[in-house]
Amino acid sequence: MRALSWLGTVRRNRRAGDRRPRLLTHTVTFRCDARCEMCDSWRIRSADDLELHESERIYRELPRLDAVRLTGGEPFVRKDFPEIARLAQALLQPFGLHITTNGFQTDRIVRYCEERERDRPLHLLVSLDGVGEVHDRIRGRERAWERAFGTVAALAPRQKELRLRIGVNQTLLDGEGVENYRELREALRPLGIVPQVVVAYESSATYSLQRDLDLASAAQGEYSTHGRFERRDLEALFALLEEDLARLGFAERFAKRYYLEGLRARLLGEGDRLNPPCVALHNHLRIFPNGDVPTCQFNSRTVGNLREQSFAELWTSGETEARRRWVRACKGCWAECEILPSAIYSGDLLAPRREGWERPAAVRTARALEGSC
Repeated sequence: MRALSWLGTVRRNRRAGDRRPRLLTHTVTFRCDARCEMCDSWRIRSADDLELHESERIYRELPRLDAVRLTGGEPFVRKDFPEIARLAQALLQPFGLHITTNGFQTDRIVRYCEERERDRPLHLLVSLDGVGEVHDRIRGRERAWERAFGTVAALAPRQKELRLRIGVNQTLLDGEGVENYRELREALRPLGIVPQVVVAYESSATYSLQRDLDLASAAQGEYSTHGRFERRDLEALFALLEEDLARLGFAERFAKRYYLEGLRARLLGEGDRLNPPCVALHNHLRIFPNGDVPTCQFNSRTVGNLREQSFAELWTSGETEARRRWVRACKGCWAECEILPSAIYSGDLLAPRREGWERPAAVRTARALEGSC
């Protein structure tokens, strides 16, 4: 029944612009035990994080959600993080819980996976940007690779037992990251894990020391990378990623192909420059550690604070509606954590792209189910 509800939401969004949040991204803290060169999260003052009882009160005010993403900073630096995750799972009742981590605190992470309630599946995404010293350098910590890979290796054989899907995310900073991807995919192959790739933007409003920052693209299709990529590096990267798509499950492969198609268009000027209607402040709700609700990843201007006002008050306020108008006028980004929710809830992910392109059977079925909602 919930699957039918989700499909009905997609249908309503396309036709009427449904604004009910269905995905929550809660940054539980900006504190982090890494010192990554592409992120200033660990530099941000995060002394006023929501207390556990405040998070519980906010969760109780939110509607039932399709997905909850808990992130940081590094979420596991909070000793009460397992309780935050428990509350999110119990009160918001998502299809699944998604947690991103640098994987440093192996014992704490494994213990959480073992002790959590397993009534909902968990997707744990561990950051690995290369093998050995490469990862240590990018993450700014000695033994970063040893600890993070140790977390992946400890949990990978237990995924079915723990109702867990473990993934690895590699952030590419520059052309060197292509060779890093080759090495990383081989290191992970014995564990049956295919690393996922995102290309780092030059900057992000969310993880900047400056607050109330608008870094939105000035033109559709604009993509300013963190470092330099030669065309040959990018062509080699996309060839590797295309090869590895075959190792993914259907749903993941379908979504990842969408992301890569838009990324190729922006970085190489080839293919369809996709640009789905953004669902930030519509179906996608972000909460900062202190309860602030920002516009999106590239605009940290807030619409209010859930520590100081109720969700209903904030979500229907004039300020939120003004920021929604900004979202609708935005030229678009290609950050995967913004793009895939927008592609799903706008229905753009299901749209045919090319002459002769045929929807996969599961997508055709989804279309048929929509009509019965």
